[in-house]
Amino acid sequence: MAIVLGYIIAFSGVLAASVISLDKPQNKKYMVWGIVLMIPISPAFAFAAGLSWAVIVGSGWGGMIMWYIFPIIFIIGLVMLLIGIFKKEETEVVNS
Repeated sequence: MAIVLGYIIAFSGVLAASVISLDKPQNKKYMVWGIVLMIPISPAFAFAAGLSWAVIVGSGWGGMIMWYIFPIIFIIGLVMLLIGIFKKEETEVVNS
């Protein structure tokens, strides 16, 4: 049941980020997705995927893969957040 709960939390994070980022500028989308990737998605998905792999392999040590999955997804989210913070919005120049 814990595995399913991890996947449900990760999926609900993706759904929430999709709804929140509708009709937003590109840098705000990066910020929303970066925060959502770092906080709800990366730990829940790493936990669920690690336990799933441990069940498939048949060894509890197989679950240690979550220690590799979590930092990778977290760093991707951090990079997306930083891109959203430091990216300049393009402005149109109107000649009169």
